[in-house]
Amino acid sequence: MPLDRFSAQAAGYARYRIDYPAALYDWLLPLVACRERAWDCATGNGQVAAVLADSFIRVDATDLSAQQLAQAAPRPNISYQTARAEQTSFPAQRFDLITVAQAVHWFEPEAYHAEVRRVARPGAVLAEWGYGLLRISPALDPLIRRFHDGVMGPYWDPNRWHIDDEYARIPFPFADVQRAHFAVPRQWSAAWFLRYLRTWSSVAKYRQERGEDPVNLIAEEVRHRWGRGERTVTFPVFARAGQVERVE
Repeated sequence: MPLDRFSAQAAGYARYRIDYPAALYDWLLPLVACRERAWDCATGNGQVAAVLADSFIRVDATDLSAQQLAQAAPRPNISYQTARAEQTSFPAQRFDLITVAQAVHWFEPEAYHAEVRRVARPGAVLAEWGYGLLRISPALDPLIRRFHDGVMGPYWDPNRWHIDDEYARIPFPFADVQRAHFAVPRQWSAAWFLRYLRTWSSVAKYRQERGEDPVNLIAEEVRHRWGRGERTVTFPVFARAGQVERVE
């Protein structure tokens, strides 16, 4: 059964989630021999698709959530549609690059890989990336870790813990595998950070089950430790890419 944990907070997700650094695309794009057509799978609000649209003739972007897709900015060479990662209506051998950002842990790996091989052209590249728990300061990091692991622990789907080990337990049976790490710093106020927390899938699940906002449990302490003004919030991004070998 497909997991959809983000439709309810689609607008907040589009506004408060990070985008990805230019360095990631500078690492990825030279790995792709042909740049005719790309598929951004689980595109969410289309942020990755929009970047790929500058380098590819056509980009197809799919997501399980119509609400997420409603937040995506239209571009003349991007086609958005609702679809599962494991089953699309794309013809065979369509794509030169397939990307998945912060979503692989929600997929059914065997079926997803079969679909990737079906729609990949010879020499196509599959790239997957995600980001772990942010870092702020020695005063704030332990508080956020306790909230993430303790208060929110029972409300994370088991799939979400794959982020902590950078997808090490999710198979990646492709050729010429490349890996990379990036840091994404942002300047945020305490108010912005608290709004970001409300985009977590665990927070949405807690609200749905208990009718309360768990972020309120730590909001006052966060504001106290944060102080006035903005702080640097750093997200650790991990990525892997490999060449898709078709199985006939």
